[in-house]
Amino acid sequence: MDLRLLNPCKLRLSCCTVTSCSKHTSDSDINSPLQNLQIRKLSKKELSRVLRKESAIQSVERKANSSKYNNLWPKSVLEALNDAIKQNRWESALKETFLVSLLDCVNYVAPLFKSQIFNLLRRQQWYEARCQTYTKLLVMLGKCKQPNQAFLLFETMLSDGLKPTVDVYTALVSAYALNGLLDKAFCVIDEMKSVRDCKPDAFTYSTLIKSCIKLHHFDLIELILKEMVHSGIKCTVVTYNILIDGYGKAKHFELMESSLTNMIHSGDCLPDIFTFNSVIGAYGGCGRIKEMEHWFDEFQLMGLKPDIVTYNILIKSYGNSGLYPKMASVLDFMEKRFFSPTIVTYNITIDTFGKAGNIKKMEEIFLKMKHQGLKPNSVTYSSLVSAYCKAGLLGKIESIIKQVVNSDVVLDTTFFNCIIHAYGNAGDIESMMQFFDAMEANGCKPDNITFSTIIQACRSQGMIDTAQK
Repeated sequence: MDLRLLNPCKLRLSCCTVTSCSKHTSDSDINSPLQNLQIRKLSKKELSRVLRKESAIQSVERKANSSKYNNLWPKSVLEALNDAIKQNRWESALKETFLVSLLDCVNYVAPLFKSQIFNLLRRQQWYEARCQTYTKLLVMLGKCKQPNQAFLLFETMLSDGLKPTVDVYTALVSAYALNGLLDKAFCVIDEMKSVRDCKPDAFTYSTLIKSCIKLHHFDLIELILKEMVHSGIKCTVVTYNILIDGYGKAKHFELMESSLTNMIHSGDCLPDIFTFNSVIGAYGGCGRIKEMEHWFDEFQLMGLKPDIVTYNILIKSYGNSGLYPKMASVLDFMEKRFFSPTIVTYNITIDTFGKAGNIKKMEEIFLKMKHQGLKPNSVTYSSLVSAYCKAGLLGKIESIIKQVVNSDVVLDTTFFNCIIHAYGNAGDIESMMQFFDAMEANGCKPDNITFSTIIQACRSQGMIDTAQK
């Protein structure tokens, strides 16, 4: 495999974002890192922003019951809706009310949480129903696993006299397909064929193919491709990339390479950096290093230049395969050729050495990361905690907790799962349960891993009754 000199200015940087919703409380008595973890202080600027937002939300809720407000500030209304979705109130709202489209220029879509808010929105002077906004709402409902509500919204749009566009139909196809209702998705496509100026296009079929891959209905993909050919619709770069990435992640390497070959021979679609990263990521993730290196060279011969994501894939693949000298060579190459490692690069490296039990090297990379001016995030700390837990270094974990308390890092469920596992594994059930409480206090929702970890820890200590609770 040939590592070549590239222009770092043209690289596409990647970043790792971890989202969680933190609940802040106040307490004058702070005696431990655990208490500090539960009581993360807000800056004056953050506090002012939160208070203004909460005041606007409350104002909208109060005005929702009145019929005289018809020109409210859009941002206030939308923040109220945004708050509803963050508080997971959209499910009950969808049962009580239809969804409403907002003026497209507002550039935000959210589900409603009260029928009064729905009526309030419809009374606004800036309210306008547009197909583009209905499209966004349908996409959102699909992601929220609400296909039935998507259908109701579609019917509402028809009753309002709006004529569906290809994008609207495609969004409805996506809402059905994403939730496993492939028969209904195909019915919508059949309906599109009978509607003038609404014939399915490459994007419609690409959306359906992506859902079939996600649901592992690979048998339907060939039928969809044949239908595209019959309708005279050519695959786009996006279509080929969906196929290549999907087949690769499913370890259907022959189909992946066949799709790549078809892409190259099509004459209209050339592989891009997404294709490059999908192929080498598929092979590298399965430990098939030779194939990964082969395609790394092949794509460069096609004129494609690796980006930072490409090198992160190489580092992770070599690390997971225990090929640490090759991993180091990629890191050295990046450093010598002025490729700036991102937080993702360091997180991969820290996690790799941590899993290998090389604590010294892991800590060395962690210090280097901080010296480079990169702030550790929840993924970084999760990897450190997992490595220390595996090595039985509980004292080091306490040090990590202190660092987290003294930082502004946004915590997530994975981080708390690692902490809970560490103390549970050490037999410290009391601390484990305290961190479980801290988890909820920080707005991080426990998942199946959380509960299974706690149950296993309690059972290992003979606390059967606690585990059953």
